[in-house]
Amino acid sequence: MHKNIWHPFTIIKDSPEPLKVKRGMGAYLELEDGRVVMDCISSWWVNMHGHSHPGIAKAIYEQAKTLEHVIFAGFTHEPAEQLAEMITGKLPKNLNRLFYSDNGSTAVEVAMKMAYQHWKNLGEDRKTFICFDGAYHGDTLGAMSVGERSLFTEVFKELMFDVEVIPFPETWIDDSKRASKEDAVIEQLEDLLDKTPGKYAGIIMEPLIQGAGGMRMCSEEFLQKIHWVNRQFDVLLIFDEVMTGFGRTGDYFACLKAQVEPDIICLSKGISGGFMPLAATVCSDDIYNSFNSSEAIKTFWHGHSYTGNPLGCAAGVASWKLLEENESVFKNMEQIHLNNFERIKAHPRIFRLRVKGTISAFDIVDGGEVGWEEGYLNPISKELRKRALDLGYLLRPLGNVLYLMPPYCVSEEELNGIYDAILELV
Repeated sequence: MHKNIWHPFTIIKDSPEPLKVKRGMGAYLELEDGRVVMDCISSWWVNMHGHSHPGIAKAIYEQAKTLEHVIFAGFTHEPAEQLAEMITGKLPKNLNRLFYSDNGSTAVEVAMKMAYQHWKNLGEDRKTFICFDGAYHGDTLGAMSVGERSLFTEVFKELMFDVEVIPFPETWIDDSKRASKEDAVIEQLEDLLDKTPGKYAGIIMEPLIQGAGGMRMCSEEFLQKIHWVNRQFDVLLIFDEVMTGFGRTGDYFACLKAQVEPDIICLSKGISGGFMPLAATVCSDDIYNSFNSSEAIKTFWHGHSYTGNPLGCAAGVASWKLLEENESVFKNMEQIHLNNFERIKAHPRIFRLRVKGTISAFDIVDGGEVGWEEGYLNPISKELRKRALDLGYLLRPLGNVLYLMPPYCVSEEELNGIYDAILELV
């Protein structure tokens, strides 16, 4: 462990020495010890096009020669405008106003502040957010407040604000109870909104896939039901697409795949192809117009030093162009996962197989082991990580949930090879 570095999500005492990466090459990482491993999860779900893509690297280089940074209050520049037009041009037609920030947690904080102040600007005092069990929206205080209360948030519980939590109707292939689970959640949501219609500022959720919560998936039909409720009861719908955006669910955005129009959407991770910290919160014209006032109290007083950074935006433009070039890849990868599911579904330790676009996941279980339990801290995660590295693959199970989120540059043969390794691991 380097004497000056504090690593994230790491139990300090007795933690193993971090692996030093020498360089990245497409879907692969070369370690300092000479090993080459395939990155099966796009690092922290950000490297959509693989590592060190020359197209994005060139865009950053060219931009750095022209303008590296400028204050974004009172100024603008071409990369920020171009990227905003690209993103909003693909989003549902009601999402037209884009606010830049620099990471997923911040994109969520911005969304919640927008939602809360929107109602304030309209003369309504709506303070409470409705969220889902198992959710993860980031590690800042507001984002933690609308996420799952767990070991990771326990220390800060006195600082977090109260929310209303409803179940997430997770589903999987051949789940016979999907519809009944969804209907029960919708009934509970309608009951909340019917009893106190002016209480809630918004409904916030990870659409289609809860990432850090265990790659728990729900159906497109459930999102459509949520959207119907949000429109009937006049409450804002916030989609946290930090992980699901930019092709991950098999379409450019999960809201497009489900044919749903949220009021606010949060974006980050893949937005710059993994090259630069960048995020965006996009809202509807109705929300934006509630801030369009000469009254200072109605202004959105929020910003960051690196808001709309030209280098990040240039990377985002280059990444978006690659996304369009590789549309067939992220739209067809689900079938490759499904083909491989036929090979692994009979394994006695594999159950709850699920897939959405480029992301596949399943649970690993062995009821014969003493103390076996599901969850993020399940010790099988460390075991599988180590053994996968020995086989030349970077996998990072979420407890007993093993998932794949490969970059779009991976070939069908390489993806099949990952499943070969999984059969050897489990």
